[in-house]
Amino acid sequence: MRINQRQSINLGGPSAACRQLYSGVCRSMATYGAPVWADRLTAKNKAALRAAQRTIAVRVIRGYRTVSWAAATALAVDPPWELVAEVLAETYSYVSGRRALGENPTLDGILRVRRIGQEALMRRWGEDLVGQPYGTRVTAAIRPVLERWMRRKRKPLTFRLTQVLTGHGCFGDYLCRKAQREPTTECHDCGAAVDSAQHTLEVCPRWAVLRQGLTSVVGGDLPLPSVITAMLGDDESWKAMVSFCERVMSQKEADERMREEAADVASIRGRRMGVRRRRYLMRLQ
Repeated sequence: MRINQRQSINLGGPSAACRQLYSGVCRSMATYGAPVWADRLTAKNKAALRAAQRTIAVRVIRGYRTVSWAAATALAVDPPWELVAEVLAETYSYVSGRRALGENPTLDGILRVRRIGQEALMRRWGEDLVGQPYGTRVTAAIRPVLERWMRRKRKPLTFRLTQVLTGHGCFGDYLCRKAQREPTTECHDCGAAVDSAQHTLEVCPRWAVLRQGLTSVVGGDLPLPSVITAMLGDDESWKAMVSFCERVMSQKEADERMREEAADVASIRGRRMGVRRRRYLMRLQ
């Protein structure tokens, strides 16, 4: 399942519906023949399946490649493929079992088996999210409202909204610890020790005016679980959060580009590779 280059675009590119369709096709391919192998997965097989699923889910949510499997799949409403395979296998077992007895499986019976399997899948998925070591901030926020998150309509994720939800983006904490493109985790705007997604959303005084517009719609409580619950409550809250993220993150991205162009950060950018690195070095000459 190779990723089409156009599918990998985070800004612009295919719509959310198109990305979900693409994800569904990949899921169908990955779970093909599930009744044969669903109960025989080894730890290695499961890891390979999740690696492929994470790649697809990251594209669906327009996220950074470093977003964890748990965070990406929760945001993309893409249940673990090994659990999806088990539901398919159970449905097949029911149908083949009835036919072996000389009976035709009824539609009601098939739907009942699928419903029971889906309920078990959701329960096990929620339990699995608890034990994941990465992406805990966003998975802890989504897990209590996981079914509502899956049922949401006409509320697509954007590149900059995903940055704030996952914490992977133009934040000092991420740029220092993950990308290794900043010397410290410090906030360039207010001097706080750690510039994280939550700091940007809830604390940093630079965004006070924009934050006031957000809280006037979603309420004054800005821990991520409260924000996500508000976003699921009505379209206006979702739009307000998207607007806040777009305006804040676009400015933070512009600030980062300005720092990149400053000649005195050459030692910090030593790890940059490819075309952007060559262009950057040319500016320093």
